[in-house]
Amino acid sequence: MSRTRIALLAAMALVGGVTGTAFAVDPGGADAAAVPCTVDYKIQNQWSTGFTAAVTITNNSAAKSSWSLKWSYAGDQKVTSGWNAKVSQSGAAVTAANETYNAQLGTGASVSFGFQGSYSGSNAIPATFTLDGVTCNVDGGGPGGPTDPPDPGGPSNRVNNPYEGAKVYVNPEWSANAAAEPGGSRVSNQPTGVWLDRIAAINGANGKMGLRAHLDEALRQKGSGELVVQFVIYNLPGRDCSALASNGELKADEIGRYKTEYIDPIKAILADPKYASLRIVTTVEIDSLPNLVTNTGSRPTAVPQCDVMKANGNYVKGVGYALNKLGDVPNVYNYVDAGHHGWIGWDDNFGPTAAIMKEAATAEGATVNDVHGFITNTANYSALKENNFTIDDTVAGKSVRESKWIDWNRYLDELSYAQAFRSRLVTAGFNSGIGMLIDTSRNGWGGTARPTGPGATTSVDTYVDGGRYDRRFNAGNWCNQSGAGLGERPKAAPAAGIDAYVWMKPPGESDGASKQIPNDEGKGFDRMCDPTYTGNPRNNYNMSGALSDAPLSGHWFSAQFRQLMQNAYPPLS
Repeated sequence: MSRTRIALLAAMALVGGVTGTAFAVDPGGADAAAVPCTVDYKIQNQWSTGFTAAVTITNNSAAKSSWSLKWSYAGDQKVTSGWNAKVSQSGAAVTAANETYNAQLGTGASVSFGFQGSYSGSNAIPATFTLDGVTCNVDGGGPGGPTDPPDPGGPSNRVNNPYEGAKVYVNPEWSANAAAEPGGSRVSNQPTGVWLDRIAAINGANGKMGLRAHLDEALRQKGSGELVVQFVIYNLPGRDCSALASNGELKADEIGRYKTEYIDPIKAILADPKYASLRIVTTVEIDSLPNLVTNTGSRPTAVPQCDVMKANGNYVKGVGYALNKLGDVPNVYNYVDAGHHGWIGWDDNFGPTAAIMKEAATAEGATVNDVHGFITNTANYSALKENNFTIDDTVAGKSVRESKWIDWNRYLDELSYAQAFRSRLVTAGFNSGIGMLIDTSRNGWGGTARPTGPGATTSVDTYVDGGRYDRRFNAGNWCNQSGAGLGERPKAAPAAGIDAYVWMKPPGESDGASKQIPNDEGKGFDRMCDPTYTGNPRNNYNMSGALSDAPLSGHWFSAQFRQLMQNAYPPLS
């Protein structure tokens, strides 16, 4: 897979110095209301034979119950697919008409849609747009013209895969913790994610580095080359509705605080021109959107708080707002969390999760062009690749899918899930060039317990259980898992469709306390972190498999880190 590159310089050259955006202008300095409509046409991605574009229409005339935008191409551009509008083409003429859900266009209101197309030669921006037969005044000499700075939401110098050809930021705080452990120097130089898990983390809490301090250190590490710095955006209202250990500080209805006190300050810092040379990867809101699919409604896995978050829409709104605002920063690469195979891999979860990802990516002003990709297995333990059996194997007359471990899942490891889910996301309307990240920080499952071949063929269960690398009691177990090991080291472009293996969850930082610990971080006690817990419907009533004596989530857990090193796969030298 090769993601299409955004060609800022090419787009500027094609339109004679315009930034790749066509704007309506106010002829003769008249009021904006005198302009019947404005059209913002942005070439978002462009490569040798194709491109994607985003179009925003603003209606300054009477309210409309339906709309149709038309333009003609001067070259041989052909629209191949579209989203959020019915886009058709006849010869050079293109028509984009509303969908049923966005037909209403009030006075002063805007609507956005996007499409993918092909071209050869030039890819000039259309000169004229008409909305329901009325010309929208567009002129390259107006706003966004050659004398104005590039629109921050328009084409940027983002690259195909931010990890290729770049170093990745080593958090000095995590590195010091790792190096202080016996043998920790073997991995203390590895790059890990920085978690912004509450408002105070932006400026630095409890003596820890804040966002600016990390970015300044990233500039120092960068030197003259390219460098990726990874941040986890993790503070939604009613955060992690199904897991008490990672509950956050914002109440379910505090979407306003999330926007103004959390996302807006983060955006302001990331947009500082001082940091424009960094490749900033954001991992957006772990676990949130999948919870709205798997843990709501009449399912046995439903959790009342997840129903609350689905009803109030604040997960969708929050993710959309974050994508919109952070996506405006030209050197930010947004990756949305997409769960893991042992959570989303079943038929009744797979498609609906892709659909809700699309809903969030088009909420609060966001578009699919604000999403560079997705990340799976964040802070989880699902094995990267199970080599001792396949999903198509049959043993003793039964499919591997019938085993208790697989339990009718369509995927048995994280790589196959990530690649398949990427394809489903494209089908759902995301750009065909999206890439995936896989968190391999704790999914190595090495050491003496690692099987060297399949289990006995006595039954499908002995076959699978004897051969699987993942040694959890159940793939739904997620807290400080006993027997886990470090996985593949961070690596760029390791497989088709995968931008990188990353250590987004810093190894050695606890998932949650194994007993109740009073704290001022908004973190509760989850029985899934209690090694004596016998389970619930979400893990088929299995033991939790959690380590004992664990501290609060995010706090250093020395015993876990030592276990991860001991069981690393590939092994540490």
